Amino acid sequence: MREGEDGASGAEQTTLYAEFTARPGTEAAVLELILAYAEVVRAEPGNLEFQVYRRQEAPARFLVFEIYADDAAFQAHLAHPAGQAFNDRLTPLIEEAQSELSFLRSTER
Repeated sequence: MREGEDGASGAEQTTLYAEFTARPGTEAAVLELILAYAEVVRAEPGNLEFQVYRRQEAPARFLVFEIYADDAAFQAHLAHPAGQAFNDRLTPLIEEAQSELSFLRSTER
């Protein structure tokens, strides 16, 4: 989806990806957890995309691609109670202290 296609009046979409690595032996639990959380996030009003990937060369490494209608929608996502519950369950299962977030800016005009 390109900027503006969501009907927003000039607000810039918030696009990011999150990465994290499942600890050895927790890959199936992490996958189940993130797929269940994906359903919750996709139901949020400002969420436009929430796709879960695994690196082919490193299946314990997860990448989540996310797009929100604008910063307000992203902030609402961050404030959603399900997010804290998800992170509380995810943190002991991953190698990093938390998901590594990378924010993206479109090069399209």
